[in-house]
Amino acid sequence: MSPKPILALSLAAAALLAAPAPAQQQSEGYKFLQAVREKKNDEVLATLGRAGNTPVNARDITTGEGALHIVIRRGDMIYLRFLLQKGADPNLRDGKGNTPMLLAATLSQTDMIPVLAAARANPNLANSAGETPLIRAVQQRNVPTVRALIAAKANPDQTDNIAGLSARDYASQDSRYPVLAKLFADVPKQSRNTAVAGPKF
Repeated sequence: MSPKPILALSLAAAALLAAPAPAQQQSEGYKFLQAVREKKNDEVLATLGRAGNTPVNARDITTGEGALHIVIRRGDMIYLRFLLQKGADPNLRDGKGNTPMLLAATLSQTDMIPVLAAARANPNLANSAGETPLIRAVQQRNVPTVRALIAAKANPDQTDNIAGLSARDYASQDSRYPVLAKLFADVPKQSRNTAVAGPKF
């Protein structure tokens, strides 16, 4: 072999070794998330159809978002169900600790909440500020979403980190929207100390 091909191979190997490990590991996950974003269905199917570990729970290195966050943002129920069937973690947190269910509550994607709940999403996982999906829904005065979260066994008495208030507290303080407090009238009081806040990134 002449010196030129040997030099080229040496440089390629050196570049691969010099690349940060996370960058090497994230490449397949990055491509998968891009395919989900761009609805490249064939590419998504091919990636998830391969034997062995698949990047269904890959996280964006910038935002921490996973594929479920992406499809919830665009309200894509078909993709949501498909990814859950393929083993996507319904409790995966983004860089701010937001779970798919918290994102669904924030974006008023009410129909997605029972789907996530059926996939064992925890409705009481809070983000890094201690906000739960139910607290967010009450703050937005979104009655259908509050109802869906109560049906999913969300704890109305779990408090946040900012004001130390629960969804029930926020509802009772909202004198201009009394229907919120009425939603909790038949919901038994629960422990206020069950908050499971997300990690701080």
